[in-house]
Amino acid sequence: MTAPTWDPQQYLRHADHRTRPFHDLLGRITGTPARIADLGCGAGNVTALLAGRWPQARITGYDNSPQMLEQAQRYASPLLDFAPADAATWAPTETYDLIVSNALLQWVPGHADRFPRWLGTLAPGGTFAFQVPGNFTAPSHTILAELRESPRWKPRLSGVGDRTAAVLEPGDYLTRLSDLGCDTDVWETTYLQLLTGDDPVLDWVKGTALRPVLTALADDPQATAGFLAEYRDLLRAAYPPGPHGTVFPFRRIFAVARRGKR
Repeated sequence: MTAPTWDPQQYLRHADHRTRPFHDLLGRITGTPARIADLGCGAGNVTALLAGRWPQARITGYDNSPQMLEQAQRYASPLLDFAPADAATWAPTETYDLIVSNALLQWVPGHADRFPRWLGTLAPGGTFAFQVPGNFTAPSHTILAELRESPRWKPRLSGVGDRTAAVLEPGDYLTRLSDLGCDTDVWETTYLQLLTGDDPVLDWVKGTALRPVLTALADDPQATAGFLAEYRDLLRAAYPPGPHGTVFPFRRIFAVARRGKR
C-alpha cells in the first residue's frame, strides 16, 4: 500500500486536542534524559514540547513524511534537529535516555515486535514511552471501513488504511514490556472532545484516519468529492451536533516503560 501523503496544516487544525494526550504522557516521564529520540515527530510541535521540558537535552525528531519534516524544521535549534526515518525499519545506532512516540505506532503493523530492539538501545534506567489511539471501533472508523468496502468503493479502496489489528490492548502492552524486564506503567483515557464548526468530525479525520483514502484518490477529484460527501453524511448521523458543539469521544492508550539499571 502506498504511504499516505500528509498535510501538516490540516493535521494542526486540531493541534490543541491532538496534543493533549502527549502532555499527559509527558507528565508520567521522570528523570532528566540527555539524549532523546522522538519517533514519528510529525510537524515538530510535540518535539518542541520535549525541548521545553528538557532544554539541555539533545533531541532528534524522526519521521518518514517529507511534508511533516519540512514543517518541523521551524523548531530546529543547535540541540534539536530532525531526520528522515521509518519506524517500520528504524534501527537506532546510538544510545538514548528516552525514546518517545506520539500517535505513530498505529501506522506500524507489528510494532510491538520492534520493542526489544528499541529497548536495547536505551541507556540503563532509560525510558520508552508512547501513546496510540484505541478508537478503531468508534463510528468514525467503522463507518470509514464499511464505506471503503461498499460496492462503489471496494475496487479502489478495499483495505486502504486498515489499522484495526495494528494496536494492541493495554494489557497486551503491559505484558510485552514487562516480559522485556521493564518497570511498566500502562493506562488508557477517553477524552470527550467538543468539536465545533461545520462537519467537525470529518475535518478531524481529514488530518489522520482519512489520509490513506485521500492519497489513493488524489488523482481523481470527482471520486474524492463523492467519497467525502458519502462519508460526511454518515458522520453527521453518527455525531449529531449538540448545544455546545459535537462530542467526539477519543480513546487513547499510553505506556511508559523504564529499563532496568543493569
